Amino acid sequence: MSLITPRTPPGTMELLPRQQVAFQRMLDTIRRGYERFGFVPVETPVFETVDTLLTKSGGETEKQVYFVQSTGAIQQGNKPELALRFDLTVPLARYVAEHERDLAFPFRRYQIQRVYRGERAQRGRFREFYQCDIDVIGKDSLSAHYDAEIPAVIHHVFTELNFGGFTINVNNRKILLGLLDGLGVADADTRVLVLREIDKLDKIGRDKVRDSLLGLGVTEHAADTILSLIAMKGTNAETLAALGALDIENAIFREGVGELTTVIEGLNAFQVPEGTVRINLAIARGLDYYTGTVYETFLNDHPGIGSVCSGGRYENLASHYTKSKLPGVGISIGATRLFYQLMEAGLIKDAAPTAQLLVTQMDPALSADYFRMASELRAAGINTEIQLDGGKIAKQMKYADRAGIPVVLLMGSDEKARGTATLKHLVKGEQVEVPLAELAERAKALLEG
Repeated sequence: MSLITPRTPPGTMELLPRQQVAFQRMLDTIRRGYERFGFVPVETPVFETVDTLLTKSGGETEKQVYFVQSTGAIQQGNKPELALRFDLTVPLARYVAEHERDLAFPFRRYQIQRVYRGERAQRGRFREFYQCDIDVIGKDSLSAHYDAEIPAVIHHVFTELNFGGFTINVNNRKILLGLLDGLGVADADTRVLVLREIDKLDKIGRDKVRDSLLGLGVTEHAADTILSLIAMKGTNAETLAALGALDIENAIFREGVGELTTVIEGLNAFQVPEGTVRINLAIARGLDYYTGTVYETFLNDHPGIGSVCSGGRYENLASHYTKSKLPGVGISIGATRLFYQLMEAGLIKDAAPTAQLLVTQMDPALSADYFRMASELRAAGINTEIQLDGGKIAKQMKYADRAGIPVVLLMGSDEKARGTATLKHLVKGEQVEVPLAELAERAKALLEG
């Protein structure tokens, strides 16, 4: 029988153990950060019903969805009833609508799970990937102060992740929508298309965006006014002052400026450093359901990675599922893509293994002693692995070295007779014989020293 060549499915990230530990610790840091601000965890099924999943944007979304269908259903010619989730927003909308009576509002949830998209597999883009979302959902209304809290959470999380400097770009879509309305771009669909083109500014440049705007029927005066506005530079206070000084008497525009002012003032009150948050009027976010504040976060030293965290405000999360008005604001970290890109850039190294200490077996007759010592070390809070196979001590030591376990414990019959054991730090080259009564304490000191 010929062997099947093992290969990872395209569009997925599969890691070696110590890489996986590093990835898991990144997720743990994000989770702790979310919980520090009082967000509660939610998990939803990996698949949703097709009618639920495709309410968000219909045909375009359907092209990227993986449908789930049993063999029997296929044979009977039935259409699929289930599909794998492509983001965590639609499942959240369904969840909140379904459990509305059981939730406390504002509902503050975080969700760290895999999502699936039928995209063309390529380096750095995945079909299966983790998203780490937070959202605050209100009942009937939701204060703009929550729009300030969300980037404060992100500032905390990325500071803890310690990937280097980062900048959270903030804008409000109402500013651009109101500006377009005031410049005579009255058609709502055209305004949405204009925002999509503006969102491409950093990727394709000013001239190409201007050409695209003219192609949408925007006048040269309107296009130049828009591009001049979003090119404004200065501190956040200077940008807000410049916006306030503009002679634009449009209610939507003024509302957007007011909300953006509330966000910046709130971030200052949250003690988020001025240098890590920047008003960027070119940030529009391509997704149409954002209605106000929008965010994009970039690593300062690695702009080529692109946005590592994005989101914004939406007026009614669950309008397809309930008559209740449920406004919300949220943000998402694409954890798989972020980790992969940082690993490729050499910013993430293989993590230390979960085991801190290996108990070797020098003498099979002492196996009960080895088992007891391992249990005592674990009870003292030391992650301890025991070499159950025994065998030549050189082979056991080689295993510890290859697995990255820093400390090994050795005890033969002579050491037991003296009431001692030997601890050896493989990285530091230190070796010390310690009394069994002090084993856990001395092991901790060796690990921490």
